[in-house]
Amino acid sequence: MKNALVIVESPAKAKKLAEFLGAGYTVEASVGHIRDLPGGASELPAAYKKGPYARFDGVNVDDGFKPLYVVHAGKRAHIRYLKQVLQKSDELYLATDEDREGEAIAWHLIEELSPRIPVKRMVFHEITPTAIRTAVNSTRELDHKLVDAQETRRILDRLFGWEVSPVLWEKVKPRLSAGRVQSVATRIVVERERERMGFVAASYWTISGLFAADQGDTREFKAELATIDGAKLALGRDFSNDGQLKRQNVTVLTETAAHQLANELRGAHYQVLSRESKPYRRRPAAPFITSTYQQEAGRKLKMSAKMAMSAAQGLYEKGYITYMRTDSTTLSDSALQAARATIKSRYGAQYLPQNPRLYTKKSKNAQEAHEAIRPAGDTFRSPQEVAAEVSRAEARAYELIWKRTIASQMTDCTGETVQLRIGTTINASKEIVFRASGTVISHRGFREVYEETTDATAAPDPNADEERRLPAIHEGDQVHPTKPLQPEGHETSPPPRYTEASLVKRLEELGVGRPSTYASIIDTIMRRGYVWKNGSALVPSFTAFSVVNLMERHFPNLVDYGFTAQMEEDLDRIANGTEERLPWLTRFYFGGGEGSEPGLKEKVETRHADIDARSINTILLGMSEDGQPVVLRVGRYGPFVQLGEADHDTNDGNNSTNRASVPEDLPPDELTLDKALEYLAKPKGGRILGSDPASGKEIYVKEGRFGPYVQLGSSETKDQKPKMESLFATMSVETITLDDAQRLLSLPRTVGTDPTDGETITAQNGRYGPYVKKGSESRSLDTEEQLFSVTVEECLALFAQPKRRRAQTAKPPLRELGEDPNTGKAMLIKDGRYGPYVTDGEHNASLRTGDSVEKLTVERASELLAERRISGATKKASKKTATKSARSSAKKSAKKTTTKRPT
Repeated sequence: MKNALVIVESPAKAKKLAEFLGAGYTVEASVGHIRDLPGGASELPAAYKKGPYARFDGVNVDDGFKPLYVVHAGKRAHIRYLKQVLQKSDELYLATDEDREGEAIAWHLIEELSPRIPVKRMVFHEITPTAIRTAVNSTRELDHKLVDAQETRRILDRLFGWEVSPVLWEKVKPRLSAGRVQSVATRIVVERERERMGFVAASYWTISGLFAADQGDTREFKAELATIDGAKLALGRDFSNDGQLKRQNVTVLTETAAHQLANELRGAHYQVLSRESKPYRRRPAAPFITSTYQQEAGRKLKMSAKMAMSAAQGLYEKGYITYMRTDSTTLSDSALQAARATIKSRYGAQYLPQNPRLYTKKSKNAQEAHEAIRPAGDTFRSPQEVAAEVSRAEARAYELIWKRTIASQMTDCTGETVQLRIGTTINASKEIVFRASGTVISHRGFREVYEETTDATAAPDPNADEERRLPAIHEGDQVHPTKPLQPEGHETSPPPRYTEASLVKRLEELGVGRPSTYASIIDTIMRRGYVWKNGSALVPSFTAFSVVNLMERHFPNLVDYGFTAQMEEDLDRIANGTEERLPWLTRFYFGGGEGSEPGLKEKVETRHADIDARSINTILLGMSEDGQPVVLRVGRYGPFVQLGEADHDTNDGNNSTNRASVPEDLPPDELTLDKALEYLAKPKGGRILGSDPASGKEIYVKEGRFGPYVQLGSSETKDQKPKMESLFATMSVETITLDDAQRLLSLPRTVGTDPTDGETITAQNGRYGPYVKKGSESRSLDTEEQLFSVTVEECLALFAQPKRRRAQTAKPPLRELGEDPNTGKAMLIKDGRYGPYVTDGEHNASLRTGDSVEKLTVERASELLAERRISGATKKASKKTATKSARSSAKKSAKKTTTKRPT
């Protein structure tokens, strides 16, 4: 009987394959990559710590960029387990994903397992019985070109990060990182923030009103002022970011002019100058590819790219959708027939085009074998059927994919658009024209199921382009305003910040990265602290400005969009076999010889000394009234504003180095000159509450890194620190009084002595709350106020009890958010030991930079909890696999050591 071992990446995928393959097949999971380049010097084997591999922790640049791979510590037992299973097998099927990463995992498995049995590469794009049977019967050889491409990317990223990151550590601050794609993505976000910082608002006015025909069809319709004496009225799109008009042949209405014109138009007689109608037609969008799926999941479902890909991964591994990493919009013949059958049965033949719609447009390096993301199988399961079998997040993602796929094969949305021009003449010669438009939809077509959203709106506008019916009036008809015309003031808005959806779109437009990497790119720049979220908007940190300044000024090619896109194309050519990786890596790192672009090594070595740390960490905000520059600087301990110049980074006490800290969560475009001067004007020593009667020293209340506190006296010497005490949770910097401060500074309080042993009992506030202490014994108090009221008898009663964990008094939540759209669980914001956090009763997630208790949205809370779930699920799967491997090894060891009982 056949005994084949099939290895896939994940346990969920292994479980589904085992169902379809049945007897004769053992399906196991590698749980992702089993080995990689060393994560740092600590993972480098001892024999290589001083050799040529040490410089880049696993890459020998002097010997053809040879990589050194190490097995992950957590995977060693699992490798031993897979070897044991392999010994009992007569065939090995490597069924990892058919992309660069999947091919690399398959190759690493071969390298580590060293199989002596036939090895077959098994690939499929959906997990259905038919697809798996086909894959078993049509295996292929390992694609070494794909392996080379993945390895080249990995080596390239190692060279980039290991060469450039140390420059950031020295010139900006420690523990920063640079990356081939992450640095470019950070630059995109920073550039948008620069546009916002340089934005100058322009004001303009418009006039609109409700009109009706004098006779006949007298339904009201809205019309807006369009031209004055033939010149178009200026709207927001006519102004540039500096507040100036982009063109001169437009009229800008001021507030005074708008009200004056509205008054002049009272009593005017209006006539329809023209009625123009055109056919209206909208075609459905193509089925999802990875990037469009991420964008729509972000806009419609409010999912981060990481959440969207996690949901799609779960659906794919459970057999509900096709492979989710694809650049192709193609649908197979069976998928086309499944979609058309669904349309006919659900919506009727009138929604079915005569022929299937074919979407042949693919990205430059789309993999032809892949399809678009669609429901799996030859018949599509309904969203209602799938929702009963998967998590809510996966159900929402499936419904989105199902609707997009079905809509892509439906008829066009058709109708008619109408434009009316309504004119009048005032003051004998001034010609005024209003414009009204409307649309009548005669056949909704694909809109019956799905409508694509745009970056401008988080959700489709149900009133957009449809059913704005105009009355049946014609050229020459007389109309009149039904109410006085209304002037309305407007102000231009700065360019919107990127969301995850719009950043994915921009990365794709620029050719930076590949759709399969977008989620990890965004996740990386957020984890590194270069970008944080304000609602759904991506906001760059001040540190990101410094990093981008350094890269643009000293390594411009490395963050140039065209250069980065060209690198992606070169790497794709390596995957296609039209480019050799060794010559390419040599050119990138060492350069191409005399007269050509220097390589990365030379760039870092020659330009390092020219980098002025002060310059790249500085943003000029403006000049003070006395002519001194006001700047934002990024220091090792965070951002601060400074008035005047200084020669070094320590405050020398002179007026020229007047400084003030800036909150880390302040969006850069909100740090105006006025805001900076406001920070600088605040007292640097905190607010003085008064004098201490006993010592005569002043008592201050201050904001500190770990919260507000009171301080007795000033910090005069390093050796003699002033007494400090944190404010109680019920106190605030604004309302605390001198009496409150004196009470706090009286802590720790001596409660008395234990009559049995004479030991002193004290009451004090600590990191984990209020407590009483006697010698080495301590007991928690329920409230901070008890520090001033607890008696010796009460303390002795506490010490008489066994030491226990602090009583978890049921604190009321800070805020109730409602139901998590992805799980259906109730979400609360609570106050924890390390600050506020959101919880659904099962998972907890701390609020991050830019999040606040008052402004946290349901979508953002759901995203934070989803990230915790994804992280927890990954760790759980790895732990489960490690436990399984350890148990198997233990059983085998026990069998070897067991001896037969003598007869």
